[in-house]
Amino acid sequence: MSTTVRVTEAFVSLQGESTWAGLPCFFIRLSGCNLRCRYCDTRHAYEEGAETPVSELVEAFVKSGVPLVEITGGEPLLQPGFADLAAGLLPHGGTVLVETNGSRDLSVVPAGVIAIMDLKCPGSGESDAMDFGNIGRLRPCDEVKFVIGDRGDFEWACGLVERHHLAGRCRAVLFSPVFGALAAGVLGEWILAARLPVRLQLPLHKVLGIK
Repeated sequence: MSTTVRVTEAFVSLQGESTWAGLPCFFIRLSGCNLRCRYCDTRHAYEEGAETPVSELVEAFVKSGVPLVEITGGEPLLQPGFADLAAGLLPHGGTVLVETNGSRDLSVVPAGVIAIMDLKCPGSGESDAMDFGNIGRLRPCDEVKFVIGDRGDFEWACGLVERHHLAGRCRAVLFSPVFGALAAGVLGEWILAARLPVRLQLPLHKVLGIK
């Protein structure tokens, strides 16, 4: 396969988010992002990176011996070669995830690839950039994540969950605290009081202090 993508890094670590949290995962971090979230912890992916053949990345995934792979960023859906990369990973028996920031059309995600869509709350500074048409494009295998920084973010996220019946559209709805800004216990109390079918998610990689 001659397609290339611009890659910041590829590595094996524990999956820190989604319902696959805690599992060993091969990460492919693609370069470039169209958003500038206030709490972003991967700013090095904005500009860094090298053009890499999709075939090399698929080979590296197979050699890793890890059955879970995630394409992340930056924003992977910005790259013209994303679909070829995602489709190229699928035939090798693993679970393929893509983490996307909610601003790009989800319909480019190939069948069989699971999207973890991060709907940006107002506290991120990028909620106006969301493509809310993606809610209608969610598939039963996909997941939606909200990163919550304060009570305003929580109320905003709850409103979307209720209005669009998000829990019935996808595999899971995840509420994650902005690390260092909102205590997980406080967010857990809010979730219990709201009685919504959402899951508290801790950013496990940050808790463990790993990549």
